[in-house]
Amino acid sequence: MADTLAKVSKTVVECRRCPRLVAWREEVARVRRAAYADEEYWGRPLPGFGDPEAAIMVLGLAPAAHGGNRTGRIFTGDRSGDWLFAALWRAGLANQPESIHRDDGLKLHGCYVTAAVRCAPPANRPLPSERDNCLPYLERELQLLSQAAVIVCLGGFAWDAALRALAGLGIATPRPRPRFGHGASITLRPFQLLGCYHPSQQNTFTGRLTEAMLDEVFQRAKTMAGASTLSA
Repeated sequence: MADTLAKVSKTVVECRRCPRLVAWREEVARVRRAAYADEEYWGRPLPGFGDPEAAIMVLGLAPAAHGGNRTGRIFTGDRSGDWLFAALWRAGLANQPESIHRDDGLKLHGCYVTAAVRCAPPANRPLPSERDNCLPYLERELQLLSQAAVIVCLGGFAWDAALRALAGLGIATPRPRPRFGHGASITLRPFQLLGCYHPSQQNTFTGRLTEAMLDEVFQRAKTMAGASTLSA
């Protein structure tokens, strides 16, 4: 049977490749944070989410233990997600500025959000082997998102994972490997990578990443995606 995004999502949700991550995500879902004690946690890997005709992919690091691991949608239920989806809404890529839970009516337009690692990792630090176990899922999403032209990489981990996934698809990358930076970009046809600081509390609370900076990234991504479409 030919792959579809729905089939990839089903495979992701059922994945148990990484014993450390399986144990952690399930422990968090069982113990729960006091503020969410009455909620039923998702406690499984998270598939990507968004428009199957997306020209822009947003690639993050991994689900938050009490965010996506709780709600069942990537970047949902934590401060990082609050920043991200508000910015997507301001950019005209989402129908509402909030992502609260997986049945809240949120729809993305021309955008698909996913992560390099699909399970919440302890201390938000996946191991290289865990990243590598997840790379085939990212590769398949890139293949199945036939209109994808721009990958917005939220942080250096996502930037590195994107380069590895593209290499896995046979797309050559320059040597030395391009370095991540906010606003850094590189063309690896048929894709363009665009770097953006991750909207983590560490970055947003300190002012390293501002709403204006995030808005500029997504406006630039839209311009890049439009230019790719015109030149295709």
